[in-house]
Amino acid sequence: MGALLAVLAPLRLFNESALAFGRFVGIVAVGLMVVAILVQVFFRYVLNDALAWPDEAARFCMLWMTGLMAPTAFRRGGFVAIDMLVQLLPRGLGGLLSFALLFVSLLVLVVAVQIGWSEVTGFSGKFATASLYVPTSWSFESWFRVPRSWMMASLLVGLVLLISVNLELILRAVVRMLGGEDRLPAIALEEQLGTE
Repeated sequence: MGALLAVLAPLRLFNESALAFGRFVGIVAVGLMVVAILVQVFFRYVLNDALAWPDEAARFCMLWMTGLMAPTAFRRGGFVAIDMLVQLLPRGLGGLLSFALLFVSLLVLVVAVQIGWSEVTGFSGKFATASLYVPTSWSFESWFRVPRSWMMASLLVGLVLLISVNLELILRAVVRMLGGEDRLPAIALEEQLGTE
C-alpha cells in the first residue's frame, strides 16, 4: 500500500499543477474566443465586411480550451457516465468494474495518442492554416502563417494529460480496492475551482 501511495503522490502533484495551468490557459482561450467572435459579428453585421481570421482563431481557441479542460473534467468525474451498475453491485465488485473500465479507457487513450501524434507530425500537419498569422517581429512587418499542426497539438496535449489523469485514477482505484480509501487525498471541487 505504501508503495502505491508513493507512486501516486508525484503523479497527483503533477496532475494538480498541470491541470491548474491548463485551466488558466483554457479560461484565457475562452476569453480570446469570445473576443474573436465579437469582432467577427461587428465586422460582418455592422460594417458588412466579414474578416477571414476570426472564425479560424475561435476554432483554434476552442480546440485548445477543450484539450486543456477535458482532463480536469475527467479527474473530477465530470464526464457523462452511467454508473448505475457500479452502484448496484457490492462495493468490491463495483470497484473491480470501475478499475476495468479505467483500464479500457487507458487503452483507448493510448491508441488516440497515436492518432494525435500522426495528426501533428503527419501529412496534414505540414499544411498551414488558411488565415491565421502571427507576427515575427516587434514592428509587425513580417508575419508567419500558423501551421495546422499547432492546432492539432491540442488533441495530442489533451490526450497525454488524460492518460496522466487516467493513471492516477487507476492507482486510486487499486488503493480503494485494497482498503486504503481513508489514506487517499480527496480531489476537492473547491481545490479545482480555486475557491479554498
